[in-house]
Amino acid sequence: MTHAANPSAWACQTVRMTVPFATSARSSVGLEWELMLADNESGDLVPRAPELVPDLEERTALERYTVTGELLTNTVEVTSGVGDTVAAAVDDIADAIAEIRTLTAPRGIELLCAGSHPFAQWYDQSVTDKTRYHRLIERTQWWGRNMMIWGIHIHVGVDDVTKVFPIINALAVYLPHLQALSASSPFWAGDRTGYASNRALVFQQLPTAGLPWPLETWSEFENYLDDMVRTGVMADATEVRWDIRPAPRWGTIEVRACDGMSTLPELAAVAALVQVLVEHLSREIDEGRELPTIPPWFVRENKWRAARYGLDARVIVDREGTQRPVVDHVRETIERLGSVAEELHCARELAGIETILSQGASYARQLLVADAADGDLREVVQHLIREFRAGPTLRDHLSSPAV
Repeated sequence: MTHAANPSAWACQTVRMTVPFATSARSSVGLEWELMLADNESGDLVPRAPELVPDLEERTALERYTVTGELLTNTVEVTSGVGDTVAAAVDDIADAIAEIRTLTAPRGIELLCAGSHPFAQWYDQSVTDKTRYHRLIERTQWWGRNMMIWGIHIHVGVDDVTKVFPIINALAVYLPHLQALSASSPFWAGDRTGYASNRALVFQQLPTAGLPWPLETWSEFENYLDDMVRTGVMADATEVRWDIRPAPRWGTIEVRACDGMSTLPELAAVAALVQVLVEHLSREIDEGRELPTIPPWFVRENKWRAARYGLDARVIVDREGTQRPVVDHVRETIERLGSVAEELHCARELAGIETILSQGASYARQLLVADAADGDLREVVQHLIREFRAGPTLRDHLSSPAV
């Protein structure tokens, strides 16, 4: 039988590259949030990150959080320190945003987040002057130039490298749940796409992005990386851009499937769900139980359904092909894992999931604003700016509904 027919045969290859997996505290949390910079009146994206980031890096050198540039000069990324709890990581993000505002407010720059900007055009944006970004655009051309996308990355610590791929494969069952909850890109370059998350389908066009390969062991991952580096596909593990990937440098599993969350409470809620899922799956391994997975073709179909329909999607939840409304399955999952959330001290943040389910994810709110404004997408941008500003940044208000 060939390796193509039997992926587990990859494990029989001689490992050519060694990739250490760092030690991290079990179920610790780290967050990354990509934020747009926009003119406070027009809502147009502005290429101001190069003038902001050096000052912010200097100001925050001793802080737990960091503020950096990204692919496009209209974007800054805020990254938390390693938190024992979701709340600790969220506090870092809130502090970072407050610091950014000390520079953006006097310049007439607003912050906002969604998976895509409702009306921005790629040809109006500029790429950050770094070799890795220019190399990406040169290689990927039209698709690379259209990477006007913003997301969140949620890291959760894993205490044993042998757990990494079993957990990733089991987490893939819940990818559509996370996509639907975070979906916030219904518009693209001025068009109403008909998708809740257009970003999900755009991002996967990059050659090392999309769903993870169904690997089973760390040695298979090392072989994969060796193949990719040796053939010039990527330089190192940081260029693996899967929807869920290992982050060897940090000793974490990193969930990257989500659109950018429009408010801090929503970010906290989805981060809590990811943390609870990873801890639950880790405990199942500790107890010697086999983790439930679904075939790759179901994982792919679920991704498309969540991108297209958001919280109205019906998703495939087991190997037998059972289909459930994603909203119902999210609620059942939260109820089933409530005790884990209590132990991880993230029950309050996790409660924010119900707010998203009952009030609608960002994509639905954006569509309502557009309809009320007769399709004026500048009003949608102003709505996103208001939501980001009104979204509570203090832990005391994390369970409050988004404004």
